[in-house]
Amino acid sequence: MPTKVETLRWVGDHHGHLVLIDQTRLPLELVELECRDLETVWEAIKQLRVRGAPAIGIAAAYGVVLGMQTAGADFRATLKQVAAHLAKSRPTAVNLFWALDRMQAKGNALPDSLSATERLTALLAEARAIHEEDRAICHAIGRYGAALLKDQSGVLTHCNAGGLATAEYGTALSVLFTCQDQGKKLHVFVDETRPLLQGSRLTAWELAQRGIEATLICDNMAGQVMREGRVQAVIVGADRITACGDTANKIGTYSVAVLAQAHGIPFYVAAPSTTFDLSLETGDQIPIEERSREEITHGFGRQTAPDAIGVYNPAFDVTPARLIKAIITERGVIEPVSRETIAAMLKSPVAAV
Repeated sequence: MPTKVETLRWVGDHHGHLVLIDQTRLPLELVELECRDLETVWEAIKQLRVRGAPAIGIAAAYGVVLGMQTAGADFRATLKQVAAHLAKSRPTAVNLFWALDRMQAKGNALPDSLSATERLTALLAEARAIHEEDRAICHAIGRYGAALLKDQSGVLTHCNAGGLATAEYGTALSVLFTCQDQGKKLHVFVDETRPLLQGSRLTAWELAQRGIEATLICDNMAGQVMREGRVQAVIVGADRITACGDTANKIGTYSVAVLAQAHGIPFYVAAPSTTFDLSLETGDQIPIEERSREEITHGFGRQTAPDAIGVYNPAFDVTPARLIKAIITERGVIEPVSRETIAAMLKSPVAAV
């Protein structure tokens, strides 16, 4: 039986706490981190103990509950401060801000007549709703995406967009897991994803847990694997998608998309509707997080570069819509990718698959 990965969970009532897998310890150790206060959640998001746009949003929602457990008399002012603090943890994944806005809207709409316990209970219910909705969304993405892949296909992935990045099943990996559920056999080529190796540490681990045939490759081997005819599709996740379909994802995704186009291979993005940021017209407007130089010069504690060398370490890049064959959402498949098709899909109801 495939192993179910539970990335995060809430323990107890409104005075409970958040438990999440510390993804910095994988694949050698499966360690859970208990988050009993706001700062622990902030640090977990910042340091990639929890990562992946949907999972970050869920963690932040529970982080609001933790932050409000010690709220003073001014409930709304404290709620605003808690949300603002969590918003500073990471800048690119739009699900973080979406979840915080939703939690603030819920809290601000609560009647003044409610007790502190009743308000906290209502906030926890909203965070749990965000969590459960993401679970259902991931399964819907998987069902839509599985229809695009043929049995015996070779599929390339980049970074991690599986159960570790979401509530369950993932976005890009949900397509692969659903294919497995349907009896399709795939061979997955896993980009290691420098510099933090989310592909080799996390995606490869998840695929092994599920018993899906996979081969790990260095990022710079993707073109050769495509040239040899081993790959029939590329599927990645997303951290933010603009109104025109330009998509931010883990650094290296843009290169993979260019290679896929050069070899006539369809490049798919799998993401929930909450990852769309229609306030941004193009990818040029997406804020790109830049992380520390040590992630490159001292990867995993070992120095691999001279002390004085300059370093540029963007965590994400932007793939233009023209390179994307389709975007797979819980509402359906957006193809071709354009402002018009995106707007129409996001206005449509979520259909049963």
